[in-house]
Amino acid sequence: MFRPEEMVKIEVVTLSRFKDALLTYLHEAGVVEIRELDVKLAQRDSPNEYHRKAASYSITISRLADFLRAYRKSEGGGIKAFISPPERKRKKYRYGGIEKLIRDVEDFLSVVEPEIKAVEGKISSTQSEMEKIKENIAVLELLSSLNLDVRYLHHSGLVEVVVGVVERAKFGPMLEEVTKTAGGRVAVASREDGDRVIVVLAFLRRDYDRLNAVLAKHSFERIEVPAGEGTPRELIKVYEKKLLEKEKELNDLAEEARRMAELYYDDIVFYQELMENERDKATVLPMLARTNMTFALTGWLPRKDVPKVLEGVKKVTQGKAYINIREPSKEELDEIPIKLKNPGWARPFEMLTEMYGVPKYNEVDPTPIIAFTYSFFFGFMLTDFMYGLIVGIVAYLLVKGHKKFNDGTYKFAYTLLISSFFTMLMGILFGSYFGNAGDIVLQYVTGNPNAQLWRIADALRDPMFVLMLALAIGLAHLFTGYTIGFIVRWKNGDAKGAILEQLPWMLVILSIVIFATKNASLMLPAKALFGIGIVLFAIGEVVANGGLAALMIISDFFGFVGTWLSYARLMALALATSGIAMVVNVLAGMVWGIKISVVPLGAVIGLIIFIGGQIFSTAINALGAFVHSLRLQYVEFFGTFYSGEGKPFSPFKSKREVSELEFEA
Repeated sequence: MFRPEEMVKIEVVTLSRFKDALLTYLHEAGVVEIRELDVKLAQRDSPNEYHRKAASYSITISRLADFLRAYRKSEGGGIKAFISPPERKRKKYRYGGIEKLIRDVEDFLSVVEPEIKAVEGKISSTQSEMEKIKENIAVLELLSSLNLDVRYLHHSGLVEVVVGVVERAKFGPMLEEVTKTAGGRVAVASREDGDRVIVVLAFLRRDYDRLNAVLAKHSFERIEVPAGEGTPRELIKVYEKKLLEKEKELNDLAEEARRMAELYYDDIVFYQELMENERDKATVLPMLARTNMTFALTGWLPRKDVPKVLEGVKKVTQGKAYINIREPSKEELDEIPIKLKNPGWARPFEMLTEMYGVPKYNEVDPTPIIAFTYSFFFGFMLTDFMYGLIVGIVAYLLVKGHKKFNDGTYKFAYTLLISSFFTMLMGILFGSYFGNAGDIVLQYVTGNPNAQLWRIADALRDPMFVLMLALAIGLAHLFTGYTIGFIVRWKNGDAKGAILEQLPWMLVILSIVIFATKNASLMLPAKALFGIGIVLFAIGEVVANGGLAALMIISDFFGFVGTWLSYARLMALALATSGIAMVVNVLAGMVWGIKISVVPLGAVIGLIIFIGGQIFSTAINALGAFVHSLRLQYVEFFGTFYSGEGKPFSPFKSKREVSELEFEA
């Protein structure tokens, strides 16, 4: 806790014939981050034929899976599936090397791929034919106003027939120019269609080139007339009948696709995952070094996993491997990957730290601190018992349903669950139960219009108390950050930074706290602490900024004041929560007494306003509490000591949801 996982570097050299087995073991173990070797005496490794096939088959199988997924029977969804999704069953595969896996995939694809692609091709062809029929029907509907036999709208012998549309304003000039160009040898039929004119032109084929240029000049849009006999309206019925036949054909093909999805989908997803993991495994090959007989790799792993990895590597290589485990050097501090290490209660909060950035190897991990401060600030801002109860119930259901996956939803819900306890606690302390609804109920039950639930203060009636409390909390939060920064810098050998950048603000904060006690006997020590802090701060600015020191002293001092005052948002959001809840209660109370005859219509409307309004208030204020609590951690708190510039630990690890490997002896 407070420190990242201790990491060591591993270097392995072994025979090339163990390469696939060793990489597979490390991939499944998922505890080593493989790094690129600095190759000098050897050459870099590269994917072989089987790795390239794995990448190709991964794409092929992915396409088959995408096709069948569209026809797969739904496994349910909705709120229940979101709150508690079922675990996917894992199928075991006996791994005997990449060559055997590729052969098994090829055997599988030789059976299912032709069958699936045949149905996919038929469906695609049928859908294309249906689209063409629909286009033909649309054209025939456009031409229906002409009431001409469609046979006459196609070319015939020496006569060229052109059908199309032109803007109404251009129709007259176009017709005049066409007639002139053709020497009067043109027949025309037309009908207006809104701001366009549908035109049929018949002329001698020998005039086509000259007339084509005229039509293009006037933006004449040609229409491809569907084949058939009879008027457009008669032909529409023929095409509609064809469309119905194609729809039936498509339904039959879709049923066949659903049968294939039922039969093959699970196996396809299984092999897809196997291939994707092989493709992922091949990405580290260029990081390795090899000779004709051997290969080498290096990487980082947590110290606690060393015994397991040593045993696994020796077993896979049959003891024929050189393995070196060593401590990181000072030069490698910035290269060490960071894996956070926290107790179970704080582990889900690592998500909040990682959103900002993980610490460097020689920095403090702030996760245990923000596990408390984030949750407390969230509760202070939301500060309503009933809102906390609602958030807690939703969070508990999500935690219970997603704990088995340890996914992002579980981690986020866990942070909300802890925050909901602080929200309920603050709600009790400020006597807020759906705002002042608790007081209203108590007054109704007791008949005392002045009755109130117990509280230490009313946020709306005593905002200065809440503001002072928020600023005091802010000082404690900042003092914690500066103190951690002082300790870290001192331990890392940066005594100057600790004394000139961290210590001044620690002394200033202590002096402010002493001043706030208003104890006359402590005023002199408070002034001394404040003066020493300001002097150290000024010296630090002179050392860091030289000629700009005066300007930076003013800027950074008021920057500290602004940072401190930023904690006033704790009060602001607490007031906003109480205010919105009270407004909802007032609106509900305004309509509560309305009756139509003996029907208590106002009570019904009032309940709708109350329930809907309070749910909305819970959601919008919880969102505000989440955002602003994070901001106080990321900007104000982390700004005192934390860089977040570490490199996250990214282990060479398989992704398994539906598959599980068994290894041949």
